[in-house]
Amino acid sequence: MDLEYSKFSDASKGSWKTALLFAYQSLGVVYGDLSTSPLYVYKSTFAEDIQHSESNEEIFGVLSFVFWTLTLVPLFKYVFVVLRADDNGEGGTFALYSLICRHANVSLLPNRQVADEAVSTYKLEHPPEKRSSSRVKVYLEKHKVLHTALLILVLLGTCMVIGDGVLTPAISVFSAVSGLELSMSKEHHQYAVIPITCFILVCLFALQHYGTHRVGFLFAPVVLTWLLCISALGLYNMIHWNPHVYKALSPYYMFKFLKKTKKGGWMSLGGILLCITGSEAMFADLGHFSYAAIQTAFTFLVYPALILAYMGQAAYLSQHHHTSYHISFYVSVPESVRWPVLVIAILASVVGSQAIISGTFSIINQSQSLSCFPRVKVIHTSDKIHGQIYIPEINWVLMILCITVTIGFRDTKHMGNASGLAVMTVMLVTTCLMSLVIILCWNKPPAVALSFLLFFGSIELLYFSASLTKFTEGAWLPILLALFLMTIMFVWHYATIKKYEFDLHNKVSLEWLLALGPSLGVARVPGIGLVFTDLTSGIPANFSRFVTNLPAYHRILVFVCVKSVPVPFVPPAERYLVGRVGPAAHRSYRCIVRYGYRDVHQDIDSFETELVARLADFIRYDWHRSQHTSPYAEDDASHSNESSSERRLAVIGTVTFSGTPGYGIEESVEPASVSIGFSTVESVTDVIEMQAVGAGAVERRVRFAIDDDDSESDGQTKMYVQLEEELRDLMTAQEAGTAFILGHTHVEAKQGSSILKRLAINFGYNFLRRNCRGPDVALKVPPISLLEVGMVYVV
Repeated sequence: MDLEYSKFSDASKGSWKTALLFAYQSLGVVYGDLSTSPLYVYKSTFAEDIQHSESNEEIFGVLSFVFWTLTLVPLFKYVFVVLRADDNGEGGTFALYSLICRHANVSLLPNRQVADEAVSTYKLEHPPEKRSSSRVKVYLEKHKVLHTALLILVLLGTCMVIGDGVLTPAISVFSAVSGLELSMSKEHHQYAVIPITCFILVCLFALQHYGTHRVGFLFAPVVLTWLLCISALGLYNMIHWNPHVYKALSPYYMFKFLKKTKKGGWMSLGGILLCITGSEAMFADLGHFSYAAIQTAFTFLVYPALILAYMGQAAYLSQHHHTSYHISFYVSVPESVRWPVLVIAILASVVGSQAIISGTFSIINQSQSLSCFPRVKVIHTSDKIHGQIYIPEINWVLMILCITVTIGFRDTKHMGNASGLAVMTVMLVTTCLMSLVIILCWNKPPAVALSFLLFFGSIELLYFSASLTKFTEGAWLPILLALFLMTIMFVWHYATIKKYEFDLHNKVSLEWLLALGPSLGVARVPGIGLVFTDLTSGIPANFSRFVTNLPAYHRILVFVCVKSVPVPFVPPAERYLVGRVGPAAHRSYRCIVRYGYRDVHQDIDSFETELVARLADFIRYDWHRSQHTSPYAEDDASHSNESSSERRLAVIGTVTFSGTPGYGIEESVEPASVSIGFSTVESVTDVIEMQAVGAGAVERRVRFAIDDDDSESDGQTKMYVQLEEELRDLMTAQEAGTAFILGHTHVEAKQGSSILKRLAINFGYNFLRRNCRGPDVALKVPPISLLEVGMVYVV
């Protein structure tokens, strides 16, 4: 399935009615986690390090910290700065990494091409001036070790987001269900909360395969009701218990708090930082909404509601110093409305958990697209809403881990310590990447980026250091999960690059392919042979191994490379990059299928049909191009010579274009179209003339049309005959059947490699490869059409 590529139009983004609608819808997707933080912030903060005293300095100091943390981090940092660093409307860690890789040559993806930069979504928001180049950019590009360090930083942030996907459902649902403690005896409460929490978590994960679009219409009303509920409770508590609590918003109370509590107050910051859990979702989910929608929802509804909720709790606690229960959200709820609030809180916590689970699926899919995660099954749960996916293996692993955390920790304090460390690590990674974006992408002076890094980085480091002191009290869990996941992701990415380098060094020459024939005992059999490879040029070694063991190959031969481009989406009209391998008579082609890191990959049935259609479009275009360059040719010798170099690849699209007669060369890298005055050409949208990459390399885009008056010449008539013959061969081969030729690989470390490398490659990577989905399963290749070629990679 190939979902339609679409983004919000400028008109829709500019409409205030549309922005308000998106703002309302964003409540259920973006703010579920952030809005439920009042359930556990005060309880985690006062769990051990500090005590609530008669002077109220502790509770007022915590309120002041909460207010300024919510103001500085989610409001100033994310809403007014980070949200502007979108990648074609997409946000998140990979969006920042993608922006950096496009503005500086720091990507470790091996199969990059010049043609990738012509994709319409490969835009530079602020193209750098040629006369001056940032010293930071030059320094980054010069030192290869920094490329690896940057990737490790991105993987660290990614792994902590996945870890948050384990911890957030556990702490949110557990905190909501803990409200039962005020209505049950201690003995009954002890044996009721854990089973109820686990039951809700099992139900939550069991329903994931239906997709959020089926119940998504309930999300926004639930979160809106919850926000109005905590706002009303906050106002009631302020008016009824302490109208002067607003004075605690002064930064002076933070100073008094730290002066009195000293080390205990610093360590309690690990609980205070939980007030901003879920802030990263504003940026990560940017692609589903507009900037104006997320900004409006947070600034005018979520932020005021949270401030009122925390002020109301502080007002109640300032008049109740000796409660029969530990400090919690529910003690400040009037008894007459406690049960309705409990129900709404549980529903809101489920919505918040749903959002982080969906985000975990999305970021693992992005990691897989960038060759940073083993292949897993991705199911698209909606034909209309882009990006709604479900990953069965990850879903059940998350469920087991969530239940294990709930049963193992059994209290909010340990869960909060673990969740706080994960949240602050992700925010620190975002701050570091954002500083690079300010310099490389926005072309701001380094002083601006340094100021951003020092200001927000110092705040986050303060909280991070407080979380790190709770290592033995739960904070070890996200660190352990991150190390485990980073090891998997880095080993997979490293081995993938080494395999590509092996293929690159062992590819065979074009002359070898052209020499294959009856004289060497090699036959051409009917059908289409799709040879899958990671190479974007040359003949892969697995094909030479195939011909060596089975001296025959198909009449139509297509070398297919499915690759990722560092952009969120590649429009379908620019997805297929097609060219010839050898002369036209050889019937060999190269097809590069390009996807963005958030694109939906097609299933193999539609892919095969689509590929043949794109080949047919390319054949029509290529013969008409040849006709224009050599209209009076007596044979196709010149056509064969220019094709045999394999230097020209055409972007073959899926949209019908009609054009006017004319010929022109456009040097601009903006999207252009190729219009050919023949009704048989239905979907050629864009052509890139690719010269060999190197010194003096030229990239040109050609637009031309053929006049009907010249179609009667003898040379053109002969070309039409050859065109129809090639198209007939393609259709005949399709009817004969398609074979999918894939490599069945085994990877070994070179002799003399370090022990660490041998462990990573010989055991780690091969274990992952054997236990994850194979390329044939990932590509949904029909077993009856699969031909596997055994390959041993020594890297």
